[in-house]
Amino acid sequence: MLIKQLNVGYLDQLAYIVGCNKTKKGIIIDPGGKVDKILTEVKNYNLDIELILNTHSHRDHTMGNDLIKKATGAKIVIHKFEKDLISSSQSSFDMPTYNYEPSPPADIIIEEEQIITVGTLDINIIHTPGHTPGGLCYLIDDNLFTGDTLFVGDSGRTDLPGGDRSQLGKSIRKLMNMLSDDVSIWPGHDIGQKPFSTIGNEKRTNVNAKEYGFYLDNSF
Repeated sequence: MLIKQLNVGYLDQLAYIVGCNKTKKGIIIDPGGKVDKILTEVKNYNLDIELILNTHSHRDHTMGNDLIKKATGAKIVIHKFEKDLISSSQSSFDMPTYNYEPSPPADIIIEEEQIITVGTLDINIIHTPGHTPGGLCYLIDDNLFTGDTLFVGDSGRTDLPGGDRSQLGKSIRKLMNMLSDDVSIWPGHDIGQKPFSTIGNEKRTNVNAKEYGFYLDNSF
Protein backbone atom coordinates (compact mmCIF):
# COMPACT_ATOMS: atom_id res chain seq x y z
CA MET A 1 0.00 0.00 0.00
CA LEU A 2 1.20 3.48 -0.90
CA ILE A 3 0.64 6.38 1.51
CA LYS A 4 1.68 9.89 0.47
CA GLN A 5 1.16 12.67 3.01
CA LEU A 6 1.00 16.24 1.67
CA ASN A 7 0.88 19.57 3.52
CA VAL A 8 -1.64 21.55 1.47
CA GLY A 9 -2.52 24.74 3.33
CA TYR A 10 -1.70 27.65 5.57
CA LEU A 11 -3.34 25.80 8.48
CA ASP A 12 -0.87 22.95 7.89
CA GLN A 13 -3.77 20.78 6.82
CA LEU A 14 -2.72 17.39 5.55
CA ALA A 15 -4.06 15.59 2.49
CA TYR A 16 -3.34 11.95 1.73
CA ILE A 17 -3.00 9.87 -1.38
CA VAL A 18 -3.48 6.17 -0.70
CA GLY A 19 -2.93 3.65 -3.44
CA CYS A 20 -3.19 -0.06 -4.07
CA ASN A 21 0.16 -1.23 -5.38
CA LYS A 22 -1.40 -4.21 -7.14
CA THR A 23 -4.24 -2.54 -9.04
CA LYS A 24 -3.08 1.11 -9.10
CA LYS A 25 -6.51 2.14 -7.82
CA GLY A 26 -6.39 4.93 -5.26
CA ILE A 27 -8.13 7.41 -3.02
CA ILE A 28 -7.51 10.95 -1.87
CA ILE A 29 -8.34 11.90 1.71
CA ASP A 30 -9.17 15.54 2.57
CA PRO A 31 -7.87 17.49 -0.45
CA GLY A 32 -7.83 20.81 1.39
CA GLY A 33 -5.78 22.84 -1.09
CA LYS A 34 -2.83 22.77 -3.51
CA VAL A 35 -4.70 20.63 -6.01
CA ASP A 36 -1.88 20.84 -8.57
CA LYS A 37 0.52 19.38 -6.02
CA ILE A 38 -1.89 16.53 -5.26
CA LEU A 39 -2.55 15.74 -8.91
CA THR A 40 1.17 15.78 -9.72
CA GLU A 41 1.73 13.08 -7.11
CA VAL A 42 -1.21 11.08 -8.43
CA LYS A 43 0.35 11.20 -11.90
CA ASN A 44 3.80 10.31 -10.54
CA TYR A 45 2.41 7.16 -8.97
CA ASN A 46 0.21 6.40 -12.00
CA LEU A 47 -2.92 6.01 -9.87
CA ASP A 48 -6.55 5.83 -10.92
CA ILE A 49 -8.35 7.78 -8.18
CA GLU A 50 -11.79 6.31 -7.45
CA LEU A 51 -12.81 8.07 -4.23
CA ILE A 52 -12.37 11.40 -2.44
CA LEU A 53 -12.82 10.63 1.25
CA ASN A 54 -13.69 13.61 3.42
CA THR A 55 -13.29 13.23 7.16
CA HIS A 56 -15.67 16.16 7.65
CA SER A 57 -17.14 19.11 5.76
CA HIS A 58 -14.90 22.01 6.84
CA ARG A 59 -13.51 23.61 3.73
CA ASP A 60 -9.88 23.44 4.81
CA HIS A 61 -10.40 19.72 4.15
CA THR A 62 -12.76 19.92 1.17
CA MET A 63 -11.76 22.96 -0.92
CA GLY A 64 -9.99 20.74 -3.46
CA ASN A 65 -12.95 18.42 -4.00
CA ASP A 66 -14.28 20.21 -7.05
CA LEU A 67 -11.05 20.28 -9.07
CA ILE A 68 -10.01 16.79 -7.99
CA LYS A 69 -13.39 15.40 -9.04
CA LYS A 70 -13.20 17.17 -12.41
CA ALA A 71 -9.67 15.88 -13.02
CA THR A 72 -10.21 12.27 -11.92
CA GLY A 73 -13.93 11.52 -11.97
CA ALA A 74 -13.66 10.29 -8.39
CA LYS A 75 -16.73 10.05 -6.18
CA ILE A 76 -16.96 12.22 -3.06
CA VAL A 77 -17.72 10.55 0.28
CA ILE A 78 -19.15 12.28 3.38
CA HIS A 79 -21.25 11.32 6.42
CA LYS A 80 -25.01 11.84 6.24
CA PHE A 81 -24.92 14.48 9.00
CA GLU A 82 -22.80 16.74 6.78
CA LYS A 83 -24.15 16.04 3.30
CA ASP A 84 -25.92 19.42 3.27
CA LEU A 85 -22.97 21.31 4.74
CA ILE A 86 -20.27 20.10 2.36
CA SER A 87 -21.41 22.48 -0.41
CA SER A 88 -22.51 25.26 1.92
CA SER A 89 -20.79 28.44 3.05
CA GLN A 90 -21.73 27.32 6.56
CA SER A 91 -19.25 24.46 6.31
CA SER A 92 -16.38 26.36 7.87
CA PHE A 93 -15.19 29.12 10.11
CA ASP A 94 -13.80 32.41 8.74
CA MET A 95 -10.76 31.69 6.60
CA PRO A 96 -9.20 32.99 3.38
CA THR A 97 -10.71 31.43 0.26
CA TYR A 98 -7.71 31.36 -2.12
CA ASN A 99 -9.93 30.83 -5.21
CA TYR A 100 -11.99 28.40 -3.19
CA GLU A 101 -14.70 26.57 -5.07
CA PRO A 102 -17.45 24.99 -2.96
CA SER A 103 -17.44 21.22 -3.01
CA PRO A 104 -19.91 19.50 -5.31
CA PRO A 105 -22.52 17.45 -3.49
CA ALA A 106 -21.26 14.13 -2.20
CA ASP A 107 -21.80 11.06 -4.37
CA ILE A 108 -21.68 8.55 -1.52
CA ILE A 109 -23.44 9.30 1.77
CA ILE A 110 -22.29 7.24 4.75
CA GLU A 111 -25.33 6.18 6.76
CA GLU A 112 -23.57 3.80 9.14
CA GLU A 113 -20.13 2.36 9.81
CA GLN A 114 -19.13 0.08 6.99
CA ILE A 115 -16.27 -1.22 4.85
CA ILE A 116 -15.78 -0.11 1.26
CA THR A 117 -13.14 -1.48 -1.08
CA VAL A 118 -10.84 0.20 -3.60
CA GLY A 119 -8.55 -2.16 -5.46
CA THR A 120 -7.39 -4.57 -2.76
CA LEU A 121 -7.73 -1.95 -0.01
CA ASP A 122 -10.50 -2.42 2.55
CA ILE A 123 -11.48 0.95 4.03
CA ASN A 124 -13.11 0.64 7.44
CA ILE A 125 -15.24 3.76 8.00
CA ILE A 126 -15.57 4.78 11.65
CA HIS A 127 -17.98 7.48 12.82
CA THR A 128 -16.20 9.80 15.27
CA PRO A 129 -18.39 12.82 16.06
CA GLY A 130 -17.24 15.66 18.26
CA HIS A 131 -15.25 18.07 16.11
CA THR A 132 -18.24 17.93 13.78
CA PRO A 133 -21.40 15.78 13.97
CA GLY A 134 -20.44 13.66 10.95
CA GLY A 135 -16.74 13.27 11.61
CA LEU A 136 -15.25 10.13 10.07
CA CYS A 137 -11.99 8.24 10.49
CA TYR A 138 -10.75 5.82 7.85
CA LEU A 139 -8.89 2.67 8.87
CA ILE A 140 -6.93 0.97 6.09
CA ASP A 141 -4.88 -2.01 7.23
CA ASP A 142 -3.01 -0.64 10.27
CA ASN A 143 -3.30 3.01 9.24
CA LEU A 144 -5.91 5.36 10.71
CA PHE A 145 -6.65 8.65 8.96
CA THR A 146 -8.17 10.78 11.68
CA GLY A 147 -9.00 14.18 10.19
CA ASP A 148 -9.60 16.59 13.07
CA THR A 149 -10.73 13.95 15.54
CA LEU A 150 -7.22 13.13 16.74
CA PHE A 151 -3.96 15.00 16.21
CA VAL A 152 -0.45 14.14 17.31
CA GLY A 153 -0.52 15.15 20.98
CA ASP A 154 -3.90 16.86 20.79
CA SER A 155 -7.35 16.72 19.19
CA GLY A 156 -9.68 18.92 17.18
CA ARG A 157 -11.50 21.94 18.55
CA THR A 158 -15.13 21.76 19.65
CA ASP A 159 -16.09 25.44 19.78
CA LEU A 160 -17.25 25.63 16.16
CA PRO A 161 -20.88 25.03 15.09
CA GLY A 162 -21.72 21.37 15.58
CA GLY A 163 -18.79 20.72 17.91
CA ASP A 164 -19.41 18.71 21.06
CA ARG A 165 -16.69 18.16 23.62
CA SER A 166 -18.27 15.17 25.32
CA GLN A 167 -18.87 13.47 21.98
CA LEU A 168 -15.26 14.04 20.96
CA GLY A 169 -14.13 12.46 24.20
CA LYS A 170 -16.32 9.45 23.54
CA SER A 171 -14.92 9.16 20.00
CA ILE A 172 -11.33 9.29 21.24
CA ARG A 173 -12.04 6.64 23.88
CA LYS A 174 -13.63 4.52 21.16
CA LEU A 175 -10.53 4.69 18.97
CA MET A 176 -8.14 4.09 21.85
CA ASN A 177 -10.02 1.01 23.00
CA MET A 178 -10.85 -0.59 19.65
CA LEU A 179 -7.43 -0.29 17.99
CA SER A 180 -4.09 -1.87 18.79
CA ASP A 181 -1.14 0.23 19.91
CA ASP A 182 0.79 -0.28 16.67
CA VAL A 183 -1.89 1.30 14.45
CA SER A 184 -0.39 4.37 12.76
CA ILE A 185 -2.13 7.73 13.15
CA TRP A 186 -2.29 10.08 10.16
CA PRO A 187 -3.89 13.36 11.34
CA GLY A 188 -5.67 16.18 9.54
CA HIS A 189 -3.17 18.87 10.56
CA ASP A 190 0.56 18.91 11.23
CA ILE A 191 0.57 20.50 14.68
CA GLY A 192 2.66 18.02 16.70
CA GLN A 193 6.34 17.23 17.00
CA LYS A 194 5.98 15.09 13.88
CA PRO A 195 3.19 14.63 11.33
CA PHE A 196 2.28 11.05 12.28
CA SER A 197 2.09 8.86 15.36
CA THR A 198 0.65 5.61 16.71
CA ILE A 199 -2.29 4.75 18.92
CA GLY A 200 0.13 3.53 21.58
CA ASN A 201 2.08 6.77 21.57
CA GLU A 202 -1.10 8.84 21.78
CA LYS A 203 -2.32 6.80 24.73
CA ARG A 204 0.85 7.79 26.57
CA THR A 205 1.28 11.39 25.44
CA ASN A 206 -1.89 12.91 23.99
CA VAL A 207 -3.12 15.61 26.36
CA ASN A 208 -6.75 15.26 25.35
CA ALA A 209 -6.73 11.48 25.44
CA LYS A 210 -5.64 11.77 29.06
CA GLU A 211 -8.20 14.48 29.80
CA TYR A 212 -11.01 12.48 28.23
CA GLY A 213 -9.96 9.46 30.27
CA PHE A 214 -10.07 6.69 27.67
CA TYR A 215 -8.54 4.31 30.20
CA LEU A 216 -11.26 5.03 32.77
CA ASP A 217 -14.37 4.58 30.67
CA ASN A 218 -14.64 1.72 28.18
CA SER A 219 -18.24 2.40 27.25
CA PHE A 220 -18.78 3.81 23.76
